[in-house]
Amino acid sequence: MWEILLQFLFWGSVGIVFYTYIGYGIFLFLCVKIKVVFHPQTTLIPSEDSFPDVTLLIAAYNEEDSIDMKMENCRQLDYPRERLHIIWITDGSTDNTNQKLTNYSEITIYHQPSRNGKTAALNRGMQFVNTPFTVFTDANTMLNREAIREIIVPFADPNVGCVAGEKRILVRDKDTASSGGEGFYWKYESKLKAWDSQLYSTVGAAGELYAIRTPLFETMPTDTLLDDFMLSMRIACRGYKIAYCDKAYAIEDGSADMKNEEKRKIRIAAGGLQSIARLKPLLIPNPFQLGLLRFQYISHRVLRWSITPILLFISFPLNIILTFWPEHSPFYNAILLLQILFYIFAILGYFMQQKQIKIKILFIPYYFLFMNLNVIKAFTYLKANKGSGIWEKAYRKPRSK
Repeated sequence: MWEILLQFLFWGSVGIVFYTYIGYGIFLFLCVKIKVVFHPQTTLIPSEDSFPDVTLLIAAYNEEDSIDMKMENCRQLDYPRERLHIIWITDGSTDNTNQKLTNYSEITIYHQPSRNGKTAALNRGMQFVNTPFTVFTDANTMLNREAIREIIVPFADPNVGCVAGEKRILVRDKDTASSGGEGFYWKYESKLKAWDSQLYSTVGAAGELYAIRTPLFETMPTDTLLDDFMLSMRIACRGYKIAYCDKAYAIEDGSADMKNEEKRKIRIAAGGLQSIARLKPLLIPNPFQLGLLRFQYISHRVLRWSITPILLFISFPLNIILTFWPEHSPFYNAILLLQILFYIFAILGYFMQQKQIKIKILFIPYYFLFMNLNVIKAFTYLKANKGSGIWEKAYRKPRSK
């Protein structure tokens, strides 16, 4: 009886881990291929004079080092100048962010001395937006020249309420595990987002670049940790789709080191746990409403932010127990060997990044375990920071000007 229970727990754990990180991607790929056969995807091509007024909203805190590069990037955007309105919200900034911004006459700056977190800044900033569409981006990310033009295109479909741009990590030859692993993760994540969108709807948007129909904005609780995800998913919960646009992308440097990457991952995972609690309607089975979105949400997000990391780490001791169980199957020996090799590669990846030795293939298992471990740490973080949307800034690699 105990052996059957252990086998059930082990195979259940392995199955969920596999499905979360690989199986769901395979399923999406096959579904999209089948859907294209019966419903070929149509390309929306707007006319040159159909571009609406758009507000580019940037919430920044102590970003003096990014201002000049960001504004140069904004000036290079290929969108009618008279239709692109740029607003900076700089609540709580104590460096030279505001002084630097005053050098740019084409923008509007809203500042208040108190720092209440990014979500509070966005809530306040949206009061000043009067355009039909709002594009959100970060101060330290650079957009491609056609980003605004391209991210507006999917709104030609009235069922689209939000458009997620693509996030790209600037990868260098001498990357550490933080930037190299993050870059690999986001390439895979971007592919999943694209397939999600083709199947029905992308599951959430990343704050580096996304757009919404302005009237759909809802004020969020100021302690919200993942404002981008919550805002986009609340729009999706109202029956609108989140489209994915890989022709509009934001380029961001990788984290400066694993310590800063750890800050980010724990906060994101904590925000994910918080989001699960606040998006309860998506967890309640209802075949007549949001059925496909619910399936995508649970498969792509909920599992990653809840039980999968726990099952990943308990599968190893379960494997050891079953391997040494009397009359066990030799199959468990093979699986245990694969697990041991994976953990050895991850440990090697850890030591390699400590010594800044460039073997990127070892960054992947290390970053994978690192990412899942931080989800477990997020439970403690969420409890310790309950009621606050303010978080410690994680630093990126410096970008050459």
